[in-house]
Amino acid sequence: MRFLDTNIILRYLTRDDEAKAKDCYELFRRVQRGEEDLATCEAIVAEVVYVLSSPRLSYRLNHGEIRARLLPILTLRGLKLPHKRVCLRALDLYASSAFLDFEDAVAVAHMEQRSIAEIVSYDRDFDRVAGLRRTEP
Repeated sequence: MRFLDTNIILRYLTRDDEAKAKDCYELFRRVQRGEEDLATCEAIVAEVVYVLSSPRLSYRLNHGEIRARLLPILTLRGLKLPHKRVCLRALDLYASSAFLDFEDAVAVAHMEQRSIAEIVSYDRDFDRVAGLRRTEP
């Protein structure tokens, strides 16, 4: 098993370097066929989302586009991701809530999984999440 880094996902999704994109495609095909397993973590997914959505970079994808591009990779059976269900739920929340950044969506998904309805935060974006109550210290 090998660990999957941000730049591999980005090269595949953006195809900004065709040779690297082809190599990344082949890697994901091997994972899809069960010939190889990869591991990654939420931080890598968050960094991919950040880069794809950043107004400072040329990609500038919206939340729905990012979800659509990442979902096929994250749902590969051979991709090991701790809390995979939480991460997939966070992508759904992120895609349906233009006001949430991905890291906040991850927090909400973890809260849902643990049946926690209250968050201690100064971030008022949480006030707009249905079923969630934000308090301050």
